[in-house]
Amino acid sequence: MLPKRSLREWISSLPVLLLLLMSIFLGTSEMGYSQLLKLGEYLWKDYYILRGDIPTPTCNPNPDIETELQKLLAEKANEEDEFGGLFGEPEDNTDALRESLQKQAMLCAEKHSIAEQNQARVTDEVRMFRQIDYFLLKVSEFGRENQRMFLGLMLFFCAFTTTLTKHHIGLRLMTTQLDYRVGSVAMTIANACVTYSAYWFLKNGYASGTEMLHPEIRWLYLIGFGSLTALTAVQCFIKPKDLEPGGTIGKALLSVPLYAYMAFISTNFYIIQESNPQGMVLFIDKIMDAADMFIKIGLYIWIGMLLKQTYIGELVFRVFKPWRLPPEMLAFVAVVLMAVPTAYTGASGIIVIAMGAVVYNELRRAGSRRQLALAATAMTGSLGVVLRPCLLVVIIAALNKEVTTDQLFGWGVKIFILSSFLFFVISLIGKESKLSIAPVNEALKPSLSNFQPLIPYAVVFIAVAFIYGLVFDAYLDEFSAPTILPVIILALLIYEKLIGKPHLKNYHDPSAADDREIKVEPAIRKATTDTTGHIGALLTVMALGITVGGVIEDSGVVSNLADQGALFSSQWTTMAFLCLALVLIGMSMDAFAAVILVSGSIAQLAYQQGIDPLHFWMLVLVAFELGYLTPPVAINHLLTRQVVGEEEFEKSVQETQGKSFWRRHERLLLPLAVMFTAMLIVAFTPLIYNS
Repeated sequence: MLPKRSLREWISSLPVLLLLLMSIFLGTSEMGYSQLLKLGEYLWKDYYILRGDIPTPTCNPNPDIETELQKLLAEKANEEDEFGGLFGEPEDNTDALRESLQKQAMLCAEKHSIAEQNQARVTDEVRMFRQIDYFLLKVSEFGRENQRMFLGLMLFFCAFTTTLTKHHIGLRLMTTQLDYRVGSVAMTIANACVTYSAYWFLKNGYASGTEMLHPEIRWLYLIGFGSLTALTAVQCFIKPKDLEPGGTIGKALLSVPLYAYMAFISTNFYIIQESNPQGMVLFIDKIMDAADMFIKIGLYIWIGMLLKQTYIGELVFRVFKPWRLPPEMLAFVAVVLMAVPTAYTGASGIIVIAMGAVVYNELRRAGSRRQLALAATAMTGSLGVVLRPCLLVVIIAALNKEVTTDQLFGWGVKIFILSSFLFFVISLIGKESKLSIAPVNEALKPSLSNFQPLIPYAVVFIAVAFIYGLVFDAYLDEFSAPTILPVIILALLIYEKLIGKPHLKNYHDPSAADDREIKVEPAIRKATTDTTGHIGALLTVMALGITVGGVIEDSGVVSNLADQGALFSSQWTTMAFLCLALVLIGMSMDAFAAVILVSGSIAQLAYQQGIDPLHFWMLVLVAFELGYLTPPVAINHLLTRQVVGEEEFEKSVQETQGKSFWRRHERLLLPLAVMFTAMLIVAFTPLIYNS
């Protein structure tokens, strides 16, 4: 019996689930194929020779040398001397011909011997093994050849869902009728502009007179963006019933999705100023050059949503509950703990969406004030982006050959320690309660007791990772994590829903808002449905963010800045400019799109001014995180409000009325103080050391 699904789940979530599962299968197949070849070599020596059938050669391995020699000599004697004996009598090369015939016979005999050995060794077992070999080879080739199409389908399936559910990333949610009307009109114009660009991209491809690479992707752009244009045009006339009446134009403009503003900027430059309409989609198409990495982003978001369906977050916080930590210290613990899943989910925003509600609720239960809880929730993913195996760092290393992942992750640990220490110190400066914890003899035993439910999760985690290591020789590093982690989280989800469920009633808080499912299939379905909206929002911002990067690159802004001698008269002024520029980019663009922009423009400027590439990219990571916490955009704060709810946010404002400036704005000031201090240290300390 088919599971009951909504129309959205059938036409969006299910296809995206199949694409995600196919990505995992193809990634696992790649791992399995390399191991299969090693196994074949272990079972049959020189298996690489046995992979193909060698036919019996047609040459004669035992010719009569003298007879063949006489034939050659006779043929040579019958040939006319072209120059009439002008150069004397022909040279007698009988011995050389005999030696040549002997070598040919030896070579032929060797070929016969190899063929006979091959035919004798290719048993039925080898043929069966080869069929598996060939199948995995075809699977791997299929995956590599169709990565672009997989990414394109994922992009448009998810973008369509994001648009239907009003889930695009903006400075504020669409809550009023005017918000929705203005946002729909803006998105319609933005999508129409990109569709126009896609049309010229396709038309110029056919008009070029040369073979067009990946024409199906160009058609996909036209159909995909055209469909989004049609959808948003319809939305201009059909308003949801849950909208509030009225609204103001200022708030409505803030509700317009960020990707629409990016499209307007690109349209103004490429279509209006440069008369190069295909320029927008030319830059969007750059995501296809790294299709594998962008598909991994989708997998990481799915990991976060699957994790959200488990009770792992609550169980981890229960371990610390007996210690009765002060709110500031518990906030520090939460931020540090969440650095690990952040590293494995690839970006800070993903972990805020996945675990932000859990962090906030646990801090509130421990007695934390709302402003501190909001600050810690917004910073949930800010510290872990520098830790292995964060995908953002992998992309930096892939785009910039001046640095390696080992170098970046090595220094990333030091940056993590620095920023964690700063959070601990700055949060304690503004503490309200006495800094004390429960005695060890009171807290240790219940803490260990609360740790016990986590042991099965750890066993499942280790078991799946061990199987991948044993069977596929693949471990949880920055390259294999996107393939292995979804399997591990699925295994944890299955364990929890089928085996661990009876024990969870002691840890679940029925008073808390909870959208977790109690069965496996609905939980996976719910996680995938949430994933589609987030993937669509993120990939559209990334795709259009790359076009803004193209505008900056093609307009010559960076090269013009490089000509400003006073601005770049020393490494100190250069570094000050870089800090400002990188924070502004972090405020307005998604991390992955921002890295692509910085790699092609600002990075080269920094290198020219003598900034060490490793130093520069560590600054980039810290500055970006500061940007995600800096108003007016402050994307991590926007996501925090989304997962916590407007009601809690309003209460945080009300409960601080009449208090100090720091208390009224702690949710903003605490993260800013931590990351701004960290950025200054990372930016300028190496310059002091090297001066």
